[in-house]
Amino acid sequence: MTGESRRNPDAILAQIKQQEAHRLSGRLKIFFGAVAGVGKTYSMLQAARALQSVGVDVAVGWVETHGRKETEALLEGLEIIPPARVSYRGRTFSEFDLDAALKRKPELILVDELAHTNIPGCRHEKRWQDIEELLEAQIDVFTTLNVQHVESINDIVRQITGVSVRERVPDSFLEQAIDIELVDLPPDELLTRLEEGKVYVAKQAQHAVENFFRKGNLIALRELALRLLAERVDAQMEDYRKFHKIKHPWPAGERILVCISPSPLSTRLVRAARRMAAPLRAQWLVAYVETPTHSSLPEKDRNRVTETLRLAEQLGGQTIELSGNNVSDEVIKCAIHYNVTKIIIGKPRGSSLKDRLLGNVVDDVVRKSGPIDVYVITGDESTARTPYPPVVRPTSHLACYMKAAGVIVACTVIARTMLPYFELSNVVMAYILGVVIVATRYGRGPSILSSVLSVAAFDFFFVPPFHTFVVADTQYFVTFAVMLVIAIVISTLTVQVRQQADTAGMRERRTAALYSMSKELASHLEFTEILDIGMQHVSEVFDCKVAVFYQDTQSEKIEVRQWANQPLCEGDADTAVAEWVLRNKQNAGLHTATLPASRSLYLPLRAGESCLGVLAVCPLGLDSRLKTPDQLRLLETFASQIALSSERARLSIEAETTRLSIKTEQLRNSLLSSVSHDLRTPLATITGAASSIMSSDGALDLSEYKELGEEIYRESVRLNKLVGNLLEMTKVESGTLVLKRDWHPADEVIGAAINAVDRDGRNVQAQVLDETPLVFVDAVLIQQVLVNLIENAIKYAPGEPVDIRVAPADEQGVLFEIADRGPGIPRQNRKLIFEKFYREKPNSGSGVGLGLAICQGIVEAHGGRIWVEDRPGGGSSFKFELPPSR
Repeated sequence: MTGESRRNPDAILAQIKQQEAHRLSGRLKIFFGAVAGVGKTYSMLQAARALQSVGVDVAVGWVETHGRKETEALLEGLEIIPPARVSYRGRTFSEFDLDAALKRKPELILVDELAHTNIPGCRHEKRWQDIEELLEAQIDVFTTLNVQHVESINDIVRQITGVSVRERVPDSFLEQAIDIELVDLPPDELLTRLEEGKVYVAKQAQHAVENFFRKGNLIALRELALRLLAERVDAQMEDYRKFHKIKHPWPAGERILVCISPSPLSTRLVRAARRMAAPLRAQWLVAYVETPTHSSLPEKDRNRVTETLRLAEQLGGQTIELSGNNVSDEVIKCAIHYNVTKIIIGKPRGSSLKDRLLGNVVDDVVRKSGPIDVYVITGDESTARTPYPPVVRPTSHLACYMKAAGVIVACTVIARTMLPYFELSNVVMAYILGVVIVATRYGRGPSILSSVLSVAAFDFFFVPPFHTFVVADTQYFVTFAVMLVIAIVISTLTVQVRQQADTAGMRERRTAALYSMSKELASHLEFTEILDIGMQHVSEVFDCKVAVFYQDTQSEKIEVRQWANQPLCEGDADTAVAEWVLRNKQNAGLHTATLPASRSLYLPLRAGESCLGVLAVCPLGLDSRLKTPDQLRLLETFASQIALSSERARLSIEAETTRLSIKTEQLRNSLLSSVSHDLRTPLATITGAASSIMSSDGALDLSEYKELGEEIYRESVRLNKLVGNLLEMTKVESGTLVLKRDWHPADEVIGAAINAVDRDGRNVQAQVLDETPLVFVDAVLIQQVLVNLIENAIKYAPGEPVDIRVAPADEQGVLFEIADRGPGIPRQNRKLIFEKFYREKPNSGSGVGLGLAICQGIVEAHGGRIWVEDRPGGGSSFKFELPPSR
């Protein structure tokens, strides 16, 4: 199998993955239209009824008929899944019932209005997310969509209609669709339907005609819909061509490829392509083939290539940079890959004799283009030059030629030494080796010279008559010719390999520099740290001063951050240039068309549509590394990496802020829901008892007064404890808990905790091993931990004894254990019980679930850890370990 016919393994793998994804999920079909009223829902129902008639199991998940009788008639005979009822802000709404659809699991389900936003309380925010879950359950889906709801063209729709569409569907979801069917109506016919009340009711129809449904809007939206669908069909055709290895392009749509070179003619080619593409409304591409000789081109020519590519981008073309040894082969491969129908190339200005002997790129492209049209455009006499660099260029110095001659002299000496022991044919190998050495070290020109000198030396010293260029045997002329051809071919190939190695080495160094910076950037999230890392790498790679200008989010002033405290060259003028770049998102300064006299180059740090700052670089020496287009492109890549990392850091901070806000909101809601009930109960009891006392008018006896007083006291103590827990938890959460540590015997801490607990006659036994060391703790807080754990054991194990054990732990630490004979705690809940507001039995009595969370906060503040285990024989064993004092 040849290299041309061999398929790309990556493409095969991608195709297999795509087919596997389609096999394991449902099939999505979208009925697509420009605006409402073109008949998307009607067409969807017709298609569903046709499938039902051939035995397909069809169900209707959600269809919006808008009161149209002809649409409602198509629903007859189709199974309709009842909608879900969702309550929101005191009202009840109907929504698509996703769970019912998953439970029913038909072969095909109809879900209208893909871009719909669900009522809060549904599982997903958007309806397209509901459909995504249906597809994952291997259920086929029919749905409808208008063009204004496509995410990528939302800005265009707002610019055309003046309406900002909030309900949008990401393009990535649309790409999952197996089929997108366009449902279209001419604008005049749609307006007629609108007037007849077949789209909206009369009042809404009049408002729509005056605003969104203006004829100009309808024409523009219709074009957008047609273009979007055409792009999808084009992508499908490209996938089909690649999968079936179709080599020639299919001219289903016009696509133009422009081939440029270092010639001044290239700008004329780009402008000609733009003029040709405009009336055809065709996509056009600009390609430059970087051959091994690119690195040896003069700086002026390489700069011209970069300027031409930038001109193409400004005019709306897509630029492509290719690499290879043969320009025509790379151009044809590119044309086939992009399904190009027309190629534009410059006419060569070289001599006809040279073209006949060596050929030229234009002839090769015309010969290999097949069905692709080739347009050859000439330039003015003032700009005439060869479009592509000649094969042979004087790139070596005189010293290299002298060294090449020296190598041939050395080879002659070696050959004279070999002559008594080897055949004459083996002596030739010494000269071939010399030619290879010269080609490897000194370039093409010296290698060709060494090839000629080797033939001459062989004739002069080894072919009779000796020491003369006269040849007695004419057969040696064949030997000379073959020897010369072999030497030139080997030298040429060796030089090409060397140039390719140099190019590969340059790309490797570029990739290594980018990888090194990307690796460091990936491990940081601070904006200033990312800027410092980026500036450090830019300074090292390009040997320049570096600074970043960015806008402060609070003061909105332009701030500057410099690398190594080295200011740039222009001083106060830097900020003015940076503001211009930040506002216009374009390069400025050195080697650009804007403020080219500046000694610094300013590049915008763009991430998507936003500009996060400006990267400014000022070369340290006159021999600037920023002169070459390759280095400029590399610097732009560095700037892009810094911008993307900064954007990632910003989004990460925003995500963390959002997460904390959500967590805070959840905490607040949990606090309100939990505390409101637990505060209300004792307050209600206190209020009721006090009210009874006040309204008794002496009717109650002393025992009843005492009972009410005890109830008030008991609930007040409970309320005080609840508020104390909340305040203690606030200290733990805010990090303001202050430890007052000292040395204490463990038995004293245990005894004080037991005395503080209302045991209600419960047996609490404590055992402190003799070898237990003193503990360096805040005695009051550790007593609170013990009190909370003992009360928890009494609460969940009524009537059972509570055992406390204190023993030495590893490295002079102390282990506390509080064990009960309660029902135990399931393994999956052992981490949850230490979370705020969590209760194993929500209806078990008073408390808001803060006691164990406070215990964990106090123990961790001492540098220890707390956990729970099953107690042998039944029950739970709460343990916490305090580390030794350091």
